[in-house]
Amino acid sequence: MDKKIIGVIIPIFVVIVAALMFNSPSSEITPQKNNENIGLVINSPSSSVSLQQLDEIFTDGSSTGIGRSNVYLFWNIIEPVEGEFDWSQSDVIMGLNEKNNHKVTLYFSIINGETLGPFPKWIGKPTLLLIDEDELVNTLDTVLSRYHIIDSIIIAGETESQFRYNEQKIPVYKELFSNVYDRIKENHPDVKIGNSFALHHVINKNLTHIVNDLSIGDFVAFSYTPTDTVNEIVKTPKAAIDDLNKIFDMLPNNQIAFFEIGWSTSEFVGGHSTSQEAFIEKLFSFYQENESKIEFLTWYRLYDQETNSCVVTKQEIGDQTIAVGGISSMGTSEHVIERLNQYNCNTGLVDINQNYKLGWNEFTTQIQMLN
Repeated sequence: MDKKIIGVIIPIFVVIVAALMFNSPSSEITPQKNNENIGLVINSPSSSVSLQQLDEIFTDGSSTGIGRSNVYLFWNIIEPVEGEFDWSQSDVIMGLNEKNNHKVTLYFSIINGETLGPFPKWIGKPTLLLIDEDELVNTLDTVLSRYHIIDSIIIAGETESQFRYNEQKIPVYKELFSNVYDRIKENHPDVKIGNSFALHHVINKNLTHIVNDLSIGDFVAFSYTPTDTVNEIVKTPKAAIDDLNKIFDMLPNNQIAFFEIGWSTSEFVGGHSTSQEAFIEKLFSFYQENESKIEFLTWYRLYDQETNSCVVTKQEIGDQTIAVGGISSMGTSEHVIERLNQYNCNTGLVDINQNYKLGWNEFTTQIQMLN
């Protein structure tokens, strides 16, 4: 997973039109049979799209049979001023998910790899110890009360990276998580809450002990790429499935979720459309074998994007854009960043020229067989 940044920038005037559209009877459709346990990160192929195009993108993604998508919602976007919420952008994304009969996994970024936040300017840059529990609970409660399609929340992503060199802070976060969990459950008992880890980092950097120490909440989620530490694909599809099976040895008593899982087709990092197709086939066999232990499985992502648009090298508090799609990462060198860009920008099921990859057909076929 790495840094979650917006994939679609939506102008405010479009948002207003969208709000009208989704409140109009003419926008109602008959929901198709979707599988709520299988998700797809729905993103746009470019940074500028019209409302009609965005509507078509969601319809296209939903046609695979998915019943779930991720929404990456940031505190600085929805509450730029204390107590004053701006729903103009999130209403569009949530409206499109509801229109297509999707449940939503919400990523509300408190921990984002090595960083915290992003937080609104009025909060500043608190340390883990100084994150205000009351403010966090109030904001999450407000979001959940507005969007009833949210059934799962992740408040920490790539959690292992936050504590790799700061294990002494794990008890601080566990107390914060536990308190927030208990208070959210009072008003939203059916919403499930957990944290996410990057399985490839956990394996490559031997961080299993951090996952074990933080296996709290209703589920433990993972993102996964079949890569080494410089973001090159070094696993076969079979070896990648072997990695996924390690989770059940690591956490035999927890429900597991796959928050973001994908395979790049970029030959620059060792990917190919045929290996993506083969991985998807094996992934669904893995899912069927372990279905009772898996909360949900979400593929990252629908569309490829232009190379060099998928990694963020710095983050600004108060950035007023909203994302559909997520991911990208902080790289540590030009070599790593270049490969991360190539990997992330080519994980879609549809290429940059709007051609369906072999993976699209396999993904759709597998969901149809499940349904």
